[in-house]
Amino acid sequence: MEKHLHIIALTVPFPVDYGGVFDLFYKLPALQNEGVHIHLHCFDDGQHEQKELNKYCDSVDYYKRIKGYKSLTVSLPYIVSSRKNETLFENLLQDDYPILMEGIHCTYLLNDGRFAERKKYVRIHNVEFQYYDQLFYSANSFVHKLYYWREKNQLKKYEKSIVLKATAFWAVTEKDTDFYRNQLGCKVIDHLPVYLPDDWQLKCKEGKGNYCLYQGDLSVDTNEKAVIWLLQKVFNKLELPLVIAGKNPSKKLERLAHEHEYTCIVANPSEKEMQDMIVKAHINILPSFSTTGIKLKLLNALFNGRYVLANDATLEGSGLDSLCAIANDARTFQEKITALFSEPFNAELIEQRRKLLDSMFSNEANAKQQVKWIWGE
Repeated sequence: MEKHLHIIALTVPFPVDYGGVFDLFYKLPALQNEGVHIHLHCFDDGQHEQKELNKYCDSVDYYKRIKGYKSLTVSLPYIVSSRKNETLFENLLQDDYPILMEGIHCTYLLNDGRFAERKKYVRIHNVEFQYYDQLFYSANSFVHKLYYWREKNQLKKYEKSIVLKATAFWAVTEKDTDFYRNQLGCKVIDHLPVYLPDDWQLKCKEGKGNYCLYQGDLSVDTNEKAVIWLLQKVFNKLELPLVIAGKNPSKKLERLAHEHEYTCIVANPSEKEMQDMIVKAHINILPSFSTTGIKLKLLNALFNGRYVLANDATLEGSGLDSLCAIANDARTFQEKITALFSEPFNAELIEQRRKLLDSMFSNEANAKQQVKWIWGE
C-alpha cells in the first residue's frame, strides 16, 4: 500500500536559514526515504516558490497568509486565524490521506467538521502560550507587548480546546510532552526528537578556537535581549573577542556591538558562513530568557563547535546539561568564559558528546517511528 501524507507547514521550509525550519525541512527527505509520498502545503511569508522542495515532495502548494486586522478574531489566536485558508481545505478534501499539521499555527481544520473522520496529527514545536508569555516579558515595544499579551491569552484557551481533537500530538521535548499530557489533558501525545541535518555528524574539533560566538535569529526579541545582556553585563569587563552572528540585527544592536572594542557583528550570514563560524569558535555562548521548545542553536553548537556555555533556561528540558558549562549570572559567565578560553577542547569531551547525541537524535529512527504511528507499520 502506498503511503501518502499531507503536511501543512506554517512557513516555506526552505532555505533552512534559522532554527525554526530545521524540523520542518529535514523530516521531508527522511520520510521520503521511508517510502512516504509527501504532499506539502506551505504558507508563504515572502520566500516564494522553492524548487528544492520538489525533490522530496510529490506536490507542493503555496498559500498566502491573510495578515493584519483582517485576520483578527475574538476567539482565535492570530497565528491560527491568519492561516485559515479555504483553498487549502478544498485541496485536502480531494482525498482521505492523513494530515500532519506543523505547529499550532496550522490547526484550524481541527475545528472544521469536514475533517472529523480524517487522521490528523499535530507537531508541537513549543507550548505556544508559554512562548508568547516569554516574548511579552522580553519585548521593549509597547505594540509588541500588546500583541504578545493578546496572543498569549488566546493561545492558552485555544491550546486547551484542541487537545482532544487530533488523532495524536508529537512534541519536540519530554518537558512539552509532559505539560500537554498532565496540564492540558492531552490523551495521545508522544515525544519525537527534532529532525536535524544529515551532515551533523559531530564535527567539533580538538584544540583552541579564536573567539567567543553568540548565534541566533537576532530579530527575535528574546535573542536581542540575550545579546544586549551579554554586551552590557558580561563582555563589558572581558577583553576577549566576541562575534555576534544572525538574521536581521536591529540598528540598536549593531550600534551597541560597535561600541565594544573586541566585538563584531555579522548580519545575515549564509548557512555555510554560519557553520564555519561555529566550527572556528572556541566558546559558543548561549544564554536565553526563554525556556520553551528546544534550542536548535544549542544542538548546532554541540554537533559542530567546541565549548558550549549556556544557562538553565537554554538547557531546560533538553537532557543536554552534562555536555555544557553552565552559568546563570553575569559574574559566573565571566569566570567560566575566562577559564574555558585558555583550555583546549579535547577528545574525551568529543566522545562524551558522541555517546549522548547519537542516542538522542536520528532522522531515520524518527521517520520510522512516524510511519509506525500513522500507518501501523
